[in-house]
Amino acid sequence: MSEDPIIQLREVVKTFGTQRVLDRVNLDIYPGRTTVIAGGSGQGKSVTLKLILGLMKPDSGSILVHGRDITTMNRREMNEIRSHFGVLFQGSALLDSLSVFDNVALPLQERTTLGREQIRKKVLATLIQLGLIGHEEKFPAQLSGGMKKRVGLARALQLQPEIMLFDEPTTGLDPEKTMEIYRLFHETQGKFGYTAIIVSHDIPKVFNLADQVVVLNRGKLVTFDNPEDIQLSQIPEIQAFVKATMGHLYLSSDLE
Repeated sequence: MSEDPIIQLREVVKTFGTQRVLDRVNLDIYPGRTTVIAGGSGQGKSVTLKLILGLMKPDSGSILVHGRDITTMNRREMNEIRSHFGVLFQGSALLDSLSVFDNVALPLQERTTLGREQIRKKVLATLIQLGLIGHEEKFPAQLSGGMKKRVGLARALQLQPEIMLFDEPTTGLDPEKTMEIYRLFHETQGKFGYTAIIVSHDIPKVFNLADQVVVLNRGKLVTFDNPEDIQLSQIPEIQAFVKATMGHLYLSSDLE
């Protein structure tokens, strides 16, 4: 691959008490691609996202974003790096007291010098792109789970992030809404061109989005460039994971 990785984990170790959640793991994430992080509960999926965001520090090893080691950065440098990221949390993290419009406008109001009319145009353009126009005056309590995810994504995209992190983005949604949200991710990545990292329990549905899949198990990390290769793994733990989460033979298909 000719491009340099946008994110690199090198010999990263993270422990909690006596549990070594990440044991000298290495990972390359390339620009414009989608990486899915999978694995059983408590295997370190969300921890990996927090390390990449600099919300946690590893016990040892380095984490590079654009070749810069974030583990040695001060707060000002870390805030600058975080400006390249957008995050969609499990519950969308919308503010209940704000309308859809105001939730989406919040990052522009807090972190840019754009005027009111510029913000209005930018927010409305995003609402149109994500199928939210007509809902801008509603409050989160008036929205379905799927609509809340759309609003959360619209807000996360306002600062045009280079990297999007999705932490269990379809939690609480039924299978139909889950596939709708994954199609939305697929479409928005095509429009905005961001690098996506998705932590998900929706195996194998989410594999339709993946350029590479990372499976975490007992502190180790195994990377697959083709999701279908997971089924061919000879590693007993990976075989057990496949049996538990994928069942019968599964073949990826295009979301489009």
